[in-house]
Amino acid sequence: MPRTIESSIAAHERLVTKLESDSRLSDEDREAVRQLPFTVKDLPRGVDIVRDGDRPAECCLVVSGLVCRYKLLLGGKRQILSFHLAGEIPDLQSLFLKRMDHSLAAITPVRAAFIPHAALRALVGSRPSVAAILWRETLIDAAIFREWIVGLGRRTAMQRVAHLLCELAVRFRAVGLAGDHHYTLPVTQSELGDAVGISNIHVSRVLRDLRDAGLVLVSGGTVTTLNWDGLVELSEFDPDYLHLTRPEP
Repeated sequence: MPRTIESSIAAHERLVTKLESDSRLSDEDREAVRQLPFTVKDLPRGVDIVRDGDRPAECCLVVSGLVCRYKLLLGGKRQILSFHLAGEIPDLQSLFLKRMDHSLAAITPVRAAFIPHAALRALVGSRPSVAAILWRETLIDAAIFREWIVGLGRRTAMQRVAHLLCELAVRFRAVGLAGDHHYTLPVTQSELGDAVGISNIHVSRVLRDLRDAGLVLVSGGTVTTLNWDGLVELSEFDPDYLHLTRPEP
């Protein structure tokens, strides 16, 4: 099988898996999703997939790797707004909001499948149940944004980091990318800092304190949970805002 066809099949299955992580597709819906035209590309770490102010004509499905949404201030400071895993379409809103109001970047080397807006509009127009699932995904995005706002405004730095690590553990597990007590998180301390609004040095200190407290170990791009209940209690993590049906780690 040619590599391009194989990559496209893998991309379709990744999307189907993600959509079915908290919803149910009929056989007809599943087949309609698999008929979406994809252009699969391998992108290096750090590249912008779409930029603030762009007017894209396609959406990006993350097939593998990790992507972030971010805003860049005039002075060069960056605020990461969210992380996106394999199976997610982080710029789905570009289907209806013509101008991007933030940027999307590859945190790791990323394989992405680009879906023309016209094809997505045709899918949601012909398959109302798929449209409802995609709408639900955007609502969950909004729920995650609300939780991050609470964290940035009211949680301590240690709670923010702990809460983010809990969230990612549950989200990775929901799409089969986490073990019972560990998952791969290939982000730098600087990127973690940009997500929780603290300095690189402060991130290092918080990770050390979490390790010394016997809660979680972050080392070599791997997050190992040492005491899940303790991490949940510290961060006041409640996974209900993720609206997933699979159990926590």
